Amino acid sequence: MQTRRRIKWAEIVLILFISITVVGCLKSTEQPIPTEETAGNEETVEEESIVVEEKVIVEEGCIATPKSAENSEEQGYTEVEVFFATDRNQLLPGETPKYFGTERSDLKYGVCYVSIPRDHRMGELEAPGRFLFWRLKEDPRYHIVTLNAEVLPSDTFFEHLQSQIMNCDQKSALIFFHGFNVTFDDAARRTAQMAYDLGFKGAPVFYSWPSQGKVALYTVDEQTIEWSQANMRQFLEDFFEKSNADNVYLIGHSMGTRGLTRALIEILREKPEIKTRLKEIILAAPDIDADVFKRDIAPQIISHGENLTLYTSADDKALEASRIVHKAPRAGNSKFGVTIVPGMETIDATGQDTGFLGHSYIGDIYSLLSDLYALMMNEHRAPERFGLECIECREGRYWKFKE
Repeated sequence: MQTRRRIKWAEIVLILFISITVVGCLKSTEQPIPTEETAGNEETVEEESIVVEEKVIVEEGCIATPKSAENSEEQGYTEVEVFFATDRNQLLPGETPKYFGTERSDLKYGVCYVSIPRDHRMGELEAPGRFLFWRLKEDPRYHIVTLNAEVLPSDTFFEHLQSQIMNCDQKSALIFFHGFNVTFDDAARRTAQMAYDLGFKGAPVFYSWPSQGKVALYTVDEQTIEWSQANMRQFLEDFFEKSNADNVYLIGHSMGTRGLTRALIEILREKPEIKTRLKEIILAAPDIDADVFKRDIAPQIISHGENLTLYTSADDKALEASRIVHKAPRAGNSKFGVTIVPGMETIDATGQDTGFLGHSYIGDIYSLLSDLYALMMNEHRAPERFGLECIECREGRYWKFKE
């Protein structure tokens, strides 16, 4: 009886530790709404480069761009069109969270529009601040806001997606799979922000599985991502069959990498012909057992000739909490050793300004966004990227950001 009580108390302590440590897994930059006098006074090199990228994309007609580019100066923000797939339950207007809930449902496809403020800073996910327990009202002039989300029939969705991809010279698509403690709204905003900051010349897409969006429900999310794997596979099969995208970039974050990698391995095993269209597989802070990843996951992906990049960090407090819970190191946490697999490029982001948790750096950090740009847009492998230095160790080689 005493042993059982000790185990129960240990579980409670671990849940409390996760709740304290992992809050804000998908970081938002909370900002008060500026006044008309102060808005737009601060200009940075990053902001200027964003404007340049926006103009280039608009001229080429790709969709990671403002929906209303001509009126963006007038209204104070631009709108990015983002495609989505989700197996969340759909909510009625006015219900919270926005658009989709946390219950499991059938697979749905759709499109949403997300605002990017005119004075957006690269790497920031601008959001309204809080007053006591209340979040202040969103304003698309100053915050990244999901303006709407519409579910479309599957045929209509892929016709629209296909037409947008065909407008781009490279026929490219970026597909983002989010991690735990993330709502549909969070995922939409992050996808739009990354595509915009990268100047991505193609269709931005995300898959939103029914994460509970609460830190304390981490174990519920673990069960849910396992349930969603079959739907993720169905979505990827539909995408490769119906989208006509020639260059597909898959980006998985945190717990989302579990469903993505397993679904992808199954598809590659049964439909190896899709490998010619997979440009890059990027796993950021994967919450996967490191030993399982090195033995069962990475080698299977690499064996099909795919380009696989892993971003890891020793500063990741969320994955450190996961390590304690599971009593096993995580592939995305380099605190007790960098995850190295022959044929995979591992990038160690330790020491970068990754914020308190150090977990959502995939879209937050200028240096990492620059590295992603060199990888995705310039097609530079790790040895060619200026901001990285090679580290040789007993297990092999990896790269880290230069200090």
